[in-house]
Amino acid sequence: MSNEFPQVVTIAGHDSDGSAGMPADLLTFFANQVYGAGIMTACVSGNSYGIHAAVNMTPAFISQQFKDLAADFNIRAAKTGMLADQKVILAVADNLEKYDFGSLVIDPVIITKHGDLLLESDAYQTLVERLIPLATVLTPNYFEAEKLSGLDGNEPSFQAHAAQKLQALGAKNVMIKGRHDHDSQTKVTDYILLEDGRHFTLSGPYFATDRKNGTGDTLSAAITSELGKGATVEQAIRSAKTYVDRCIENELAVAHKFGPINHWAGSNL
Repeated sequence: MSNEFPQVVTIAGHDSDGSAGMPADLLTFFANQVYGAGIMTACVSGNSYGIHAAVNMTPAFISQQFKDLAADFNIRAAKTGMLADQKVILAVADNLEKYDFGSLVIDPVIITKHGDLLLESDAYQTLVERLIPLATVLTPNYFEAEKLSGLDGNEPSFQAHAAQKLQALGAKNVMIKGRHDHDSQTKVTDYILLEDGRHFTLSGPYFATDRKNGTGDTLSAAITSELGKGATVEQAIRSAKTYVDRCIENELAVAHKFGPINHWAGSNL
C-alpha cells in the first residue's frame, strides 16, 4: 500500500565526516529498517581531528523542508539534533507545532560529553521554553541534565531527581544518559523516567575507545526508528540501548583520531 512503509525524519546538522549529526542518524535509520528523511539545520566541516567550520541554514529554508516533507511523506516519528542558534530553534519549534510528524525525540545538543557548552544563553532559553515541551522523549547526556535541572551531578540519586525536573519542563519521557568521561569506569548506567511515573535503569559496559563520535545522535535516532515502527517508548529505549552498545563494541577502522561508531554492527539486517 502506498506510503505505509515506516518513515521518520531527523532535524539536524550535516557533518562532513559522516560520524555524527544527520549522516549518523540516516545510517541508524537504515540499520533499523525505517525510511529516513532529513531536514538540514546546518552544515559542519570537519574530520576525526575536529570541527573547522559551520554554516547554519536560514529559517526560511528550514521551513521549506518541513513543508515539502509534510506534503508527500507519512512521517511517524522525528528527532532533533544540532540546532545552533535561537533563529534555528524557533523555526524548528514553529514547524513542529504546525505539522504532525508523530512522536518527537529531542537530543538536546547543549553540552558535549566532555562538559563544553555549545549554545548561547538566548538559544538555550528558547530550547527550554519552546522545544522541550514538545518532546515525547528527551535524551540529555549527564552534563546536559545538570544544566537543564540546575542540580549537582555528584549528588546522590542525581539522575532520578534530574529526570523529575526535566519532566516538569514538559518532556513526557526522559532518558538521562550515564556519565562516561573517564577510562577507569567499567559500566555506564542510564536512567529512564516514563510519562506514567514508572522508572528503571539500563546498564551496559563502558568501552574505552576513541571511536565514539555520534553516539548520542545514534541513540536518539534508534529510539526514533523504533517509535516510527510502532514500539512503545520503553520498548524503543531498551532496543536503542542494545543497538548502540553493539555499535560501540565493534570498532570500525575509519579515519585517524576520534572515529565513528559502527552502525552496521548493531543491525539485524
